[in-house]
Amino acid sequence: MKHYSRLVFALFVGVGLFSMGCNKKSDPNQNSVVETTAGSVSGILNDNVYAFLGIPYAKAERFMPPQDPDAWEGVRECTTFGPVARQIVPWYPDSVQNEKELFSLNVWTQGVNDGKQRPVLVWLHGGGFHTGASNDPMTYGEAMARKGDIVMVSVNHRLNILGFLDLSACGEKYAQSANVGMLDIVKSLEWVHNNIAQFGGNPSDVTIVGESGGGGKVGTIMCMPSAQGLFHKAIIQSGTLLNTMTKESSQQLGLAVLEQLGLSPEEVGKLDTIPYHDLVIAGNEAIAKISGPRRPGSPTMFGFAPSADGVILLQQPFSPGFAEISKDIPVMIGSTLNEMMPVAYGEKDLTLQQAKDRLAKIYGDKTDQYIELFAKAYPDYTPQDLLSIDTVFRPYTIRTADARAEESDAPLYVYFLAWKSQVENASKGSFHGLDIPLAFYNVDLREDWTGNTEEAWALSDKMSSAWLNFVKNTNPNVEGVLPSWEPYTAENGSTMYFDNECRIVNNHDRELMQFMVPIK
Repeated sequence: MKHYSRLVFALFVGVGLFSMGCNKKSDPNQNSVVETTAGSVSGILNDNVYAFLGIPYAKAERFMPPQDPDAWEGVRECTTFGPVARQIVPWYPDSVQNEKELFSLNVWTQGVNDGKQRPVLVWLHGGGFHTGASNDPMTYGEAMARKGDIVMVSVNHRLNILGFLDLSACGEKYAQSANVGMLDIVKSLEWVHNNIAQFGGNPSDVTIVGESGGGGKVGTIMCMPSAQGLFHKAIIQSGTLLNTMTKESSQQLGLAVLEQLGLSPEEVGKLDTIPYHDLVIAGNEAIAKISGPRRPGSPTMFGFAPSADGVILLQQPFSPGFAEISKDIPVMIGSTLNEMMPVAYGEKDLTLQQAKDRLAKIYGDKTDQYIELFAKAYPDYTPQDLLSIDTVFRPYTIRTADARAEESDAPLYVYFLAWKSQVENASKGSFHGLDIPLAFYNVDLREDWTGNTEEAWALSDKMSSAWLNFVKNTNPNVEGVLPSWEPYTAENGSTMYFDNECRIVNNHDRELMQFMVPIK
């Protein structure tokens, strides 16, 4: 089986999901010992790739900005993932969550203390700004570190109400509380800047990348002055949801949470002792009173998310572009064919007329026009495709790419994943997140999504090579493997169309998207 040793390694380090972070050990393997600004760490060596898991990069009190971690003596054994941020999801039990010890990151590299300066790729996990962690197997960095000889880093940070509760209306002490979850990420980038050379990385060549909420975090970092100089390139995968939180709205929400808990602004300090689950209940009730529930499939988000205060966060990303401070940052951005849409690919006998009947409920007498535009964008379409196309991420990816090309002369590359998973128990189609294991060469660690097939591996080889080339050279072209990929402009609409046969398309679906989701 391909990459068998990687799979064994993943199963081994996966135990770290239920670990409470890295531990101290008096006699580590000296070949894997690295000195950081807080103390020495040791890691795991597997087939010439070192993994350092659960390295502390910060500490913080509730609603306060992160500080440097406590230093330690001796060598800290970092061979298991650290605890995850507090969140309420069935796949992360309370036993693996820790509010105080979540501030950790992971590093994969081929060389330590070797004087080389490898490009660095920093992964920001998805899950909106509410859930997620850095220890998902499909984002393990071993494969990319081996294939491209880069250094890969992944990060945990504060989420949801602990990361984004705006208490600034209660006094200067809480001036940064609305954005501490993002300040955690900035702190991790500072750690990379100060320490990554010892892990064989180049602190002056850092690319940040994220998918879904992680892509939103990448865009947000591009609008934060405190992150300037800490990253140099950006990849945004299916991340263009529009965050609507302003200082006014986030302050209103913060005061509403206090009211739900029966506290006055003068009693804000009592929040430090309120159990996390009680905070979440109060937060959800406050959001419901102010905004009501978020409509599924909406391109906008609100609630406990970064707040554009004009100081920590200059503006929200994708509105339609990014802050002026990041005008020189090269960007790669894209989405998938189906994203989070309900798909019809399980209906093998669906006829065109049946599809038309369903579409008529949406488009009425414009149904034929919709199908004509669809056929222009996707000449080989099926009836199932007509009912399954993404209407959330792709339209705003086009809008953001257009704005980025207008506001910046920095290289901009756009991709589109159309390859469809055929795994029976998966959602099928080109669904939200499918680009992650393909782009990170981790098909064997997410074969329940991709299938462990030659077809999946062939596409993964192409995509991961493109990602690596962008990280290493600011240019995703893979000579002899992919067609020539030129930078995007609104006029050329140049987009790499990833499928079994990859090709360049030029504004192939602009008319269709504008018909489905008219946006300015």
